[in-house]
Order: sequence, then C-alpha cells, then structure tokens
Amino acid sequence: MKVSSDERWLIGLDIDGTVLTEDGVLHERVASEIRRVRDLGHEVMPATGRSVSMTLPVIDRVGIAPAYSVSANGAIVMRRDADAPMAYVRDRVATFDPREVLTTIRGHLRGASYAVEDAEGVFRYTGDFPEGALAAGRLRVEFDELLESPATRVVVLSPGHAIEDFLKVVERMGLHKVSYNVGWTAWLDIAPDGVNKGTGLEYVRERLDIPRERVMVLGDGRNDIDMFEWAASGGGVAVAMGQSPDEVRAVATDVTGTDLEQGVASALARYFQG
Repeated sequence: MKVSSDERWLIGLDIDGTVLTEDGVLHERVASEIRRVRDLGHEVMPATGRSVSMTLPVIDRVGIAPAYSVSANGAIVMRRDADAPMAYVRDRVATFDPREVLTTIRGHLRGASYAVEDAEGVFRYTGDFPEGALAAGRLRVEFDELLESPATRVVVLSPGHAIEDFLKVVERMGLHKVSYNVGWTAWLDIAPDGVNKGTGLEYVRERLDIPRERVMVLGDGRNDIDMFEWAASGGGVAVAMGQSPDEVRAVATDVTGTDLEQGVASALARYFQG
C-alpha cells in the first residue's frame, strides 16, 4: 500500500560501495528493492561524492527518477526537469577559491595528483588518475591552471602514501577553511566550507517538507560521516554498510550487510515493509 505524502521518508543513498559494489556491480536485488521502496511513495535519491555526469547514469541503471540528486559530496544538488537535456538541472551549486588549499597541500604532498571540478562538472587535472576515476569531461592542464576557476571540489590522489600516513599529513595541513574527507585509499575530497552530503540532503529535505525524523541515509565511507551525523541528530536513521571503517560505523545508528552481501536491499526490506 502506498504511503500518504505526510508519511513518506527521504532516503539518501551513497553509490560506490553501497548501491554499487566497489567494482561497479549493481545487483538486481538492490535495484528492485530501491524501486519497491520508491513505489511505496518514499523519496529515494543518490547522495554521492561522484560528479553529476557519473551520478545520473546510475539513476538510470537503478530505474528511478528522484526529484533531486546530491553530487560532489553536497556541492551540487540537481533537480529533476523532464524537459532538460539530461532530465535534471542544477538547483544549487556551492563553490570556493581553490588557490590557497591547492598550494598548501602541494607543499605537504610532493608527487601527488590534483583535480578541480568546476560548476559545470568539468575536471581539470594534473598528474595521474586511474581511468574512470574522474568524470568523462576532464582536461589535463598545468598545475597553475587549477588555481584559476571557482571549484565545487578539489581531489588529491597520493598513492605513494599509506592511508595512515596520508591521514596524518591531512591533519597537519589544518584545512579549516574547507570541508574535507579522505577515501578508502590515499584520496582526498575537498568541498566548500560547511558543505557535505548532509547539507545537500538538508536542502532537499526542506524543499520536500519531510520531517527530520523521517530521514534515512546509507553509506560506507568517511565522506558519509557528516551525512550520518546529520540524519542521527534529527532522530533519523543512519545505516553503515558492513565493510565500513570503524569511524563510520561509530556514528551510524545501524549496520547492515556488506556491499557484496547486498546490504542496501536488506536494510530497506527491514525498515520499509510493504
């Protein structure tokens, strides 16, 4: 039975390691469970660190058409518009001047690779990034060119550092003017100050007029910590995937199976019975 508009939940889903396995597989059980919960009348949407161009194809793969989508760790919120070329338009974009943070990091991390994502989703980068790690629209440039345009996100990749050493270097930088998260490997995502997946979802929640206590988020990475804290602080649900690092699990209100165990499907089935 479909829920009424004043009973619906806002459900924010991380993509990599959550909806998709770490190697990009979408299990049909996960996709069908997401669609089932959508069909009940709940608002199910991505909340991801991916760029817009890498988020929208996943929406299509899953087979949903949410009213909003949060990308770039909250810096870009897309709103559905069926008449738009990609069926979505940019509804909110947060940017910052990357100059200071890039020059600071470069002084601490010799040999790292850098990328800057602009408001249109284009990555300008220097150094080496794995194929598919950035959006398709990417341009190799000299380092100084990275400093010239407002950024929705700065990405730093330093595979020569063990993750523990990388975390220590990041802490020593004192990145107090921006928000940052470190990924599974020596990968650093830097967003505008005070911007994260939680702030992106709060923007959506207000527009959809869904109470804070009817919010659920699912994720597996350190860039999900702010989103988990946001959901839990309002009486909502924050579900960590089974493979999540300890610091992610520590701020969750619940833990489900791993991505390989299709933990998203298990959590949704448990919380939203038809």
